[in-house]
Amino acid sequence: MIKKTYLVSPGPVPIPEDALVEAARPIIHHRTDIFSGIFMEVAEGMKYVFGTKRDVFILASSGTGAMEAAVANLLSPGDEVITINGGKFGERWGEIARAWGLNVHEIVLEWGQPFTGEQLAEELKKYPKAKAVFATLSETSSGSVYDIKSFAQATAKTDAVLVVDAISGLGATPCPMDEWGVDVLVAGSQKALMIPPGLAYIALSEKAWKLTETSTLPKYYFDLKAYKKSLGKKTTPYTPAITLIIQQKKTLEFIKKIGLETLFEHHRILADATRSGVKAIGLELLSKIPGNIATAVKVPEGVDGAALVKTVQKKYGVYIAGGQSHYKGKLFRIAHLGYMGAFDIITALSAVEMALDEQGYKFEMGASVKAAMEVFRREWK
Repeated sequence: MIKKTYLVSPGPVPIPEDALVEAARPIIHHRTDIFSGIFMEVAEGMKYVFGTKRDVFILASSGTGAMEAAVANLLSPGDEVITINGGKFGERWGEIARAWGLNVHEIVLEWGQPFTGEQLAEELKKYPKAKAVFATLSETSSGSVYDIKSFAQATAKTDAVLVVDAISGLGATPCPMDEWGVDVLVAGSQKALMIPPGLAYIALSEKAWKLTETSTLPKYYFDLKAYKKSLGKKTTPYTPAITLIIQQKKTLEFIKKIGLETLFEHHRILADATRSGVKAIGLELLSKIPGNIATAVKVPEGVDGAALVKTVQKKYGVYIAGGQSHYKGKLFRIAHLGYMGAFDIITALSAVEMALDEQGYKFEMGASVKAAMEVFRREWK
C-alpha cells in the first residue's frame, strides 16, 4: 500500500504550503536592505502575536535557547528564583537555573494538576528575595495550560519578574504579554507559528530590563543588549536563520489574515473534537486543566503504551507523541496545533482506534471519529 504520513505531534507541526515554497527559493544575504526589510517585518509582526509594544528579539536557536537567554540576562550567581514544575518543560526551567548557579525554589506539581495565582502569592511570601518566577503557559508533556494571568497578578505585587515559556502555546491560546503583565515571554517557531524548528523569540518588560542592568551571569551569543543594539540597525548581532525568517514572514501574513481570536477558536474546536473522540471510546485525559494545544490520554489497562504509539507511527504513518519521563508508555498525546485541520484529527483518531483494536482493547469501532465529527459538524464555519 502507498503510505502517507501525518504529523500530529506537539512540534514540529505541519507547515503551510506557501511557507514551504519559500525554503526552495535562492537564499539572499543577511546584510542587505532586502533582508533587513523582511527581518523588521517579522520583528514587528511578532509584536502582534506576543500582544506587546516591546521589542521582540529573534534568536537562531530552538525555544530552549530563549529560555536560557532569559536566565542569563536577568540574574546573577546565587540569586533566588521560583520555578513551577508541572511537567517536562516546567522541569527544564529548574535545570537551566541550576546550571547557571541560581538558588532554585522548585514547586513540583503532579502532572496535569492546577496551580493558582493565590498559591503562587503564598510562595512569594515564603521566598521574598526571589527575583524571578519561571512558569509555563502550555505544558505539552501533560496537555495542560496554566493560569498565567493570575501568576502575573501575583508577581506584580512584588519585585519578582514573571518569565513565561510560551513556546507551544503562543498563537494557540491567549497570553497577551502587555495586557496580562508578563515580564518575559519566550516562544519557538515550530509550534503555532507554523514553520520548522530553529527560531526562538523573546521580549522583556521594562521591569525585566532593569534586572539586565545588574545581571552578572556570563553571556555572549545570547546577550540581549547586543540584540537590542542590532535591532536598532535592522539586523542581528550574529548570522540569522535567513530562510526561516523569510518563512516566518509568510506565516505571519497568514496568522494576521485569520486573526488571533479566530486562531484561538480554531485550536479550541480541534481540542474539543479530540477530547470528545477519546472519551467516546472510554479513554481518560491526564490533565485536570487541559489546553487547546495537545491532549494527553492515559493508555488503558492491558494495553502496551509504547507499542501503541509505535504502531500508530510506523504502521499507520500518524506521528502522535508518547508519554515522557515517568509517563513513558503510560500516555499518548495528540496535538491540535498550528497548521492542522479537522481531518488531521479524524485521521489521528482512526489510527489510534486501529492500533487499540490490534491490542484487544474493547470499544465500538468508529465511535471516536463519530464523536469528533459531531463537534466539527456543529462548529464548522
